Amino acid sequence: MVAIRAVAASVLLYGVLLMRGTRISRNRDEWRLGLVAGVFQLSTPFLLFTLAYQHASAGFVGMLVALIPLVTAIAAHLMLPDEQLHLAKSVGLLVAFAGVAFLLLSGDSGLADGGNPTLAALLSFGAVASIAYSTVYAKRHASNYDPIELTWMQFTVGIVVVGGTMLVAEGLPAAISNWGWTLIAYLTVIGSVLPFLLFYWLLSHVTSTKASLVGYVVPLVALVTGVVLLDEKVQLGIVGGGVLILIGVVLTDRAERHGPPVPTAM
Repeated sequence: MVAIRAVAASVLLYGVLLMRGTRISRNRDEWRLGLVAGVFQLSTPFLLFTLAYQHASAGFVGMLVALIPLVTAIAAHLMLPDEQLHLAKSVGLLVAFAGVAFLLLSGDSGLADGGNPTLAALLSFGAVASIAYSTVYAKRHASNYDPIELTWMQFTVGIVVVGGTMLVAEGLPAAISNWGWTLIAYLTVIGSVLPFLLFYWLLSHVTSTKASLVGYVVPLVALVTGVVLLDEKVQLGIVGGGVLILIGVVLTDRAERHGPPVPTAM
């Protein structure tokens, strides 16, 4: 599914570039950025999150997705001189990680039977860290790319990485139903192309931490739809850990919006 989405998105965006009369760049720096985006923003997270869903519920994994803004804040602190952590941000980080610890120690996976929450968490953390690194890297080079061209490069690189993984793990796709193609079309346009275009446009206008705040919406949507559509369980560990994680990200958001305290002269 992910590999076919990558191919469809790449073809769609290439058509848009042709209609705009945009020539594909041969600049090594731009392609280096596209390579980072394709590997760390697209391929690695898609693969790791897909594997995580085999071991925990959508609600469980969704709560960990909420850590994206927090991990992005840490990466920005290390990589961007103008996005430094301060006390208020650090408090938010500590509260959120306390939520993760509670979530893991509870042993709740959100699945009715079985599940491996520790493995699911490790896979999700890898995906979150990958997204955070790519976000900050793209922010550092925000003045050097066109959002449509970068998104096309990202999906073109993704075809190689995800397509190769598909061939090794699953082989060529089997017969796909009409409903399956409809779902792929929806995921390509609404779930892939538009979000990434808007994300890269946003990165050129706001800080990397603010651009990653979409992660706040994921837990609620994942938890509700998992319960309604997949008959997943709302367990104590997910609720308790999720509340702490969301409190942490809200505190981080407030600290990001208000900035560090300005020292006053005595």
